[in-house]
Amino acid sequence: MTDNGLKNDVFLRALMREPVEYTPIWLMRQAGRYLPEYRATRAKAGSFMGLASNPEYATEVTIQPLDRYPLDAAILFSDILTVPDAMGLGLDFVAGEGPQFAHPLRTEQDVYNLQVPDMARLQYVFDAVSMIRKTLNGRVPLIGFAGSPFTIACYMVEGKGSDDYRLIKTMLFARPDLLHHILKINAQATTTYLNAQIDAGAQAVMIFDSWGGVLPDGLYQAFSLAYTKQVIAGLKRHAQGQRVPVIAFTKGGGLWLEEIAESGCDAAGVDWTVNLQQARQRVGDKIALQGNLDPIALFAGEKPVRQEARRVLDAFGQVGQGGHVFNLGHGISQFTPPETVAALVDEVQQYSRHLHAK
Repeated sequence: MTDNGLKNDVFLRALMREPVEYTPIWLMRQAGRYLPEYRATRAKAGSFMGLASNPEYATEVTIQPLDRYPLDAAILFSDILTVPDAMGLGLDFVAGEGPQFAHPLRTEQDVYNLQVPDMARLQYVFDAVSMIRKTLNGRVPLIGFAGSPFTIACYMVEGKGSDDYRLIKTMLFARPDLLHHILKINAQATTTYLNAQIDAGAQAVMIFDSWGGVLPDGLYQAFSLAYTKQVIAGLKRHAQGQRVPVIAFTKGGGLWLEEIAESGCDAAGVDWTVNLQQARQRVGDKIALQGNLDPIALFAGEKPVRQEARRVLDAFGQVGQGGHVFNLGHGISQFTPPETVAALVDEVQQYSRHLHAK
């Protein structure tokens, strides 16, 4: 074991740009519907929220991918929408349609009634973090996470996922004061929420700005990045004597990588549209990078997946000084064949050892 109590801490070292023997890998949504064992546990739980709000079930599904693949990190099984649910917006997961809110923010009064939730309403999340950390017993680090203030606001105003973001963008252009109010509350809630996850045992945290990339340049900085920065500035960066790294991920955010690198994060997640070699030159030694295989590559079979893994690793370049965590450019599809994931994990760990030895 290393002095942080972990049998495998290569993920944390890579995030902090410390020497590594190989490139660590974990996958966004690695605990999820592509695994038959997850679907079995989900059936036992009866619903998505039944699964997410039960610490025993949440622990079980968080550990499942680690029992199947030699991944280098675990990520808490939860959802970015637990925070607005705790604010009283009434989250429900509709079969075939995804998450929906019973009480979206549609009026000025709705917005001004919004408050940072009592964290006791999210105690099930913190209980799950503690239970997962205990169950892992130092096997790999545990990642906690939250949605970015802007991404959460999209769901809160739209009421569900959106194709055109018409309602939130209309608010942005017509009543920016209202949107700024929502974002201010969200930033406070997200900071408190992530700090509680760190207190419960999360060893790294990630902020998912899934929808920041739909904003125009200039408005991204004002309505998304500014509030992500507020969250990062308020986070506890040390726990139990160890640094707690922060990953910021804006899907579609490659245009603003230099600005994300100045946000106070330790690493930026990048999607598959970003050239990793250029990204590394753009951020220099400021931050680490996480990414960036197109998740659809996993449908192509073992040989193409291995080729794509090598292409991503070659693009990043030399491994030894860390600075790269291999991941997908977004969450894994529920239809992904589990066997190609095995090939991906194997190729990343083996080929990056080869790169390191060069």
